[in-house]
Amino acid sequence: MDNRDWAIVRATPLFGAMPQDVALSIIGTKPVRVLDKGSLLFQQGEPAASFFVILEGWVKLFRSTPEGTETVVSVFRRGETFAEAAIFLGGRYPVSAATVTSARLLAIDGDVLRRRIIEQPQLALSMLASSSYHLKGLVEQIEQIKSLTAPQRIAAFLVNLAPASEGSCLIELPYEKTLIAQRLGMKPESLSRALAKLRPLGIRVDRENVSVSDVRLLARFAEATDQIDE
Repeated sequence: MDNRDWAIVRATPLFGAMPQDVALSIIGTKPVRVLDKGSLLFQQGEPAASFFVILEGWVKLFRSTPEGTETVVSVFRRGETFAEAAIFLGGRYPVSAATVTSARLLAIDGDVLRRRIIEQPQLALSMLASSSYHLKGLVEQIEQIKSLTAPQRIAAFLVNLAPASEGSCLIELPYEKTLIAQRLGMKPESLSRALAKLRPLGIRVDRENVSVSDVRLLARFAEATDQIDE
């Protein structure tokens, strides 16, 4: 890892809450994994041997039914960790994980973290910090699906991706629209209709690029309490 990668690792709730020397001892000297889009990291039900830090790219967590239906549980981005709780909860991954873009990931041995926590029980606070972060994200995701209209969900998604908090900007959608629709709790055709309803707010879509004329206006729309999903 270079200094930029290390800064990303130290900014995570898990590793940012522990002393630097302990974080280094857990991470070790394993090389960064460089993966193509669509690479499977682990499958639902497999023994949970590792957890991950995303240095670049996006990763989806999903569950599959025996009939082959896939449900996206969450999508993670650069600077986030995932699967750390699985190494403690029964020792098996409750979901599958795959890259949805090309990605650079750091895979960390779960046994090493378990041993460090046994040796230094105060490190359990780092796990709690990471678990609380993931729980907060899940609660916010459920709240958005239940309380926001489809256009508002897309607006909030775009605001989260915007490189600035005001003014105009161009956003490149990080992964395909079908997955975005799943992530936001809607069907692909509903996503297209909802995007069309954002045009009066200065939203223009050209394939994978979305131009936003006023990020602050879009944010106010996403937070409004009097929207009706037609």
